[in-house]
Order: sequence, then structure tokens, then C-alpha cells
Amino acid sequence: MERLNSKLYVENCYIMKENERLRKKAELLNQENQQLLVQLKQKLSKTNKNPNGSNNDNNVSSSSSASGQS
Repeated sequence: MERLNSKLYVENCYIMKENERLRKKAELLNQENQQLLVQLKQKLSKTNKNPNGSNNDNNVSSSSSASGQS
């Protein structure tokens, strides 16, 4: 019984460590997502202020794909 408890304790420690790692990764991805959203909103507001100007949608998608390579 004590051996089983020790095994479960070690497994639990591993799960908690992995959970913390994933939580940190999720936080970083959320921050990146928020930054990309701000950039997108800025580009859209510039486009709306200048409807006769050239719309370069490639910049928006290249920003998203470039930062998605982490």
C-alpha cells in the first residue's frame, strides 16, 4: 500500500509540473493573441479611415503566420 502511495505521489508531482508548464505556455499564447488582435484592430481602423487607400491584407496574414511559429 505504501509503495502504491509513493508511486501515485510521484505521478501526481509529474502531472502538476506538466500542468504548470502548460499553464505558462497558454498564458504566453494568450498574450500573443492579444497583441495580434490589437495589431489587427489598428490595421482595420487605418483601413476604415482611408477607404480609398490601398488595402494590403498580406501584412495582416504574414504577421499572424510569422508569430505563430513559436
